[in-house]
Amino acid sequence: MSKFGSLSNGSMSMMSSRGGGSSSRGKSNLAVNIGQNNEMCLMAGRKETFANDPQMTFPGQGVVRPNLIAGREDGSSDQFELGAYGYGKNNVKLLYVRRENALRHEIREYEIDVHLRLSTQKDYLVGDNRDIIATDSQKNTVYLMAKKHGVKSPEEFAIILCSHFLYQYRHVEEVNVRVEEYPWSRHEVNGVSHNHAFVFTPTATRYCQVTQLRNESPRIRGGLKNLRVLKTTQSSFTDFIQDDYRTLPDANDRIFSTVVTASWDFSTASGVDFDAVWRTVKNCILENFAGPPVSGVYSPSVQNTLYLAERGVLSKVDQIFSIEMQMPNKHYFDIDLSKFSKLVPTENKEVYLPMDKPSGIIYAQLNRKDFNTRSKL
Repeated sequence: MSKFGSLSNGSMSMMSSRGGGSSSRGKSNLAVNIGQNNEMCLMAGRKETFANDPQMTFPGQGVVRPNLIAGREDGSSDQFELGAYGYGKNNVKLLYVRRENALRHEIREYEIDVHLRLSTQKDYLVGDNRDIIATDSQKNTVYLMAKKHGVKSPEEFAIILCSHFLYQYRHVEEVNVRVEEYPWSRHEVNGVSHNHAFVFTPTATRYCQVTQLRNESPRIRGGLKNLRVLKTTQSSFTDFIQDDYRTLPDANDRIFSTVVTASWDFSTASGVDFDAVWRTVKNCILENFAGPPVSGVYSPSVQNTLYLAERGVLSKVDQIFSIEMQMPNKHYFDIDLSKFSKLVPTENKEVYLPMDKPSGIIYAQLNRKDFNTRSKL
């Protein structure tokens, strides 16, 4: 499955089909507006904030546009037409070291996918490669943009890459950039943070997806995955359907464990601190899962916990208009030790069997009901 697939399905995010268009190279009239937090508001032909657009299609949700038809010498035919198409470079690895001064350093390590869709299809239809920007050139561009602009949040760097390809090559119609961040944290010694030493801390993996079509605003999606959590009480699952197919008993007190995947869509980038938003989303998920340190929080179902976490995110971050989460069950089953009553006379509440397959999967998407696609939050 492509890393450009959405959470809700396994289809590629990749580029929807597009009709002909000019194949000439050149620089478009791209407006670049540097706003708060060093954020780049990029738009081919004009500048504006990133408001949600009714024509916006996120990865995995794109519509297929009619296109040139393949078959004859000139690429035309009455029988076939290209659907989704595009190409790019996957898994471009980058470590950026920001040296604030002689001692204090910051690092960001990314793995980046860059995919392009061109305005013509002659490379497919007739083997004409003159419009192709080599995937090796795309890789080089990642490093050059990092050197030229620096590297801050994954979202900001993805926006820079989208802007560059649309500005530099007029025949590029769509750019998709996915950035996955390696989770490094600054090392601490007796509560003092180290100037230049870091520890790999994979509590959760951060990623983002930015898609931009020519003459449209970037569509920005943040995300996290592999956030594995477990609590030993304050969770139940009871009163579900009782019929001839049921064997699972009510569980009034059970272990609740899951591996959270979440993605969220921004309505704007104006004034957004993407790093702070990511931390807010992660903390909101953990708060609704775990609750206060002493008492915890009760969960009647995975569904309810998931919904409350999504609701909390939308309540805290105005610039997010939609969030989608998955919470698969990571089961820990009671082990029946009753046959060993002479050896262990008490009830077993300490020893459990981890079981990974099969497992339940719970997911939902929560949207702002009154969100106006033409408004700016």
